[in-house]
Amino acid sequence: MKQLVTVALVLLAPLAVAGAAEDPAEWHSLFNGRDLSGWTPKIARHKAGENYANTFRVEDGILKVGYDGYGKFDRQFGHLFTNQAYSSYILRLEYRITAKAIDDSPHWAKLNSGVMIHSQSPLSMTLEQEFPTSMEFQFLAVGATAGRQTGNVCTPGTNLEMGGKLRLDHIIDSSSKLTPLDEWIPVEVEVHGNAEVIHRVDGVEVLRYQHPQLDPRDDGAKALRAAGAPLQLTFGHIALQAESQPIWFRNIRIRPLDK
Repeated sequence: MKQLVTVALVLLAPLAVAGAAEDPAEWHSLFNGRDLSGWTPKIARHKAGENYANTFRVEDGILKVGYDGYGKFDRQFGHLFTNQAYSSYILRLEYRITAKAIDDSPHWAKLNSGVMIHSQSPLSMTLEQEFPTSMEFQFLAVGATAGRQTGNVCTPGTNLEMGGKLRLDHIIDSSSKLTPLDEWIPVEVEVHGNAEVIHRVDGVEVLRYQHPQLDPRDDGAKALRAAGAPLQLTFGHIALQAESQPIWFRNIRIRPLDK
């Protein structure tokens, strides 16, 4: 296991974007609208790269999460990872929570999804691991039981600081509100390495935190640390979530920032 994690950490090298210094306003599409090129799925109980039951698919130029190929959910939480790792950037996308969550999923996973940042690589996850060590920009729709607003931050295997104080909460609330089902919601996350992360919903800042870091209490984080990962997170993969709720994504773009 240690060898596997060590190999996977090589994939977490910070991304060097050619020309970013010359044209910092340039936006790059992370999704080509045709297929999953540039992305790697990792679904709990399945190997990295296996898109079990066509969970992630592209239809009509939209990246969709669907569960029509499942018999039972059985806690097969999934994530679709960028093949590149990123450090300082602005990520923009639109999401649309739709349809009905698969019946046997936990109540808190219904009407719930998100995008993970500064994530470990899919190859460094164990076969059974449900969530990557990362920070999650949480997406919630009206009726969700996991929170009272969208745009929260969740911290699987991580901690963060706010106003100079270490926060150990698994979920930290944003100042947003729950959004309607079947409506496109534009979101943006601005990431400055380890210095600061800002969440925005529909152009409005809803949350800000600093110094994302591994949680020394968490087994997954302990494995990463043992393999040589630093405590403070300065870069990582971006991952779209499949948390038992059908969701659509479009206009997934990234703008590199000067460090």
